[in-house]
Parts: sequence; C-alpha cells; structure tokens
Amino acid sequence: MKLYTYFRSSAAYRVRIALNLKALDYEALPINLRKNDSEQLSEGYFEVNPQRLIPALMDDGVIITQSLAIIEYLEEKYPDIPLLPQNPIERAHVRAMALAIACDIHPLNNLRVLNYLRDELKQKENAVNNWYRHWIQLTFAGLEQLVQNYGGDYCYADTITMADVFLIPQMANARRLDTDLSAFPNLVRIDGILTEHPAFNAAAPENQPDQE
Repeated sequence: MKLYTYFRSSAAYRVRIALNLKALDYEALPINLRKNDSEQLSEGYFEVNPQRLIPALMDDGVIITQSLAIIEYLEEKYPDIPLLPQNPIERAHVRAMALAIACDIHPLNNLRVLNYLRDELKQKENAVNNWYRHWIQLTFAGLEQLVQNYGGDYCYADTITMADVFLIPQMANARRLDTDLSAFPNLVRIDGILTEHPAFNAAAPENQPDQE
C-alpha cells in the first residue's frame, strides 16, 4: 500500500490517521505542493491522479483519490477496526460531522483557493488569513453544538470515529493560522485528547518524513 502525501495537507493527514487507526502498513510517497514547479502538477503525478490533488492511495495496484473516498474504501475493505458505528442513524451523524469539514471548510481553504485569492485577486496576506479563519469558525460553531448533542469522550459518543479523523487535521490548521478557538471548548478538549493518541500523533505533520 502506497500513499501519495504531503506533510501539511489536511486531506492526507486524515488518511494517515485512518491508516494508523486500522493498523495498516503503507509507504509514504511525498509530493511537494509548495515547490515553484509543484510536483502535483508534473506529468508523472497526472498519471496517478488526473485531478492533481493530494492524497492518492495505491492498494493492490488500484489508485483511489479523494480523502473521503479513500477512508470509506479502507472502512469497507478493512472493517475490523471500524471508524463508523453499526447503527445507520449513528453512521449518518458521524458522516455529517466529517462532511462539515470536508465539504464546508476544506474546499474554501485549500491551497489552490488561497493562492487564487493571493495571485489572481491580489488579496493581501492578512485578508487571506481572515478568509481562512472565517470559514473555520463558521463551521466549527455548528460542530461544537453537534458534539454537545452527540459526543462523549470524542466527537460521537465514546469511540473514535471518522468525525474525529476529520476534526484533528482541521484543528491543526486552525491553530497554525492563530484562529480563536475559545468558543469551541468541546472541540478543543477532543483535540487535546487525540493529539496524544499514538495513531494521531504518528500522522501529525511534524512527524512526517517530508516535514519542512
């Protein structure tokens, strides 16, 4: 199993966590997103992922892209350590939490969007950072209430789920951009617990071979 990854990509971070939680061995293949000629734009990587995005997972000779699709694939192929509850309603709640991050924050705050704000729309760095923090805080407000409604030790009840897998990388992004998290005590509490968990800690950006 091979994972095309980048140490600071929150999407790749999610997949690293899922692989670690499921105790799956993989080879990390770093793709540098910040070089002048970014490696994800190369013809070689285009053959791996025509969208030229990170991550991509190769398993048994098949390449799967998009972090949510990868994690759902891992959940179905390697179900012994589940990241989704068995009950359909509970599974839907967990997926909704994960999708709040994957669909409501990530598409607005990924690197190519931020670069478009800087390069094409000529926004200053402070404005770009304010944009970034705005979308995090807006979505975190809803997540905080969902955790209040359904959570226990973690985002959903007392078992680590896909919701936690998606939350922790987004919390790392929020802290990196000095986002005010004081209104989200449940999210901060969960983050404090899980960043010490071996599977999450091993997946953290600072522990990756390509970390800068």
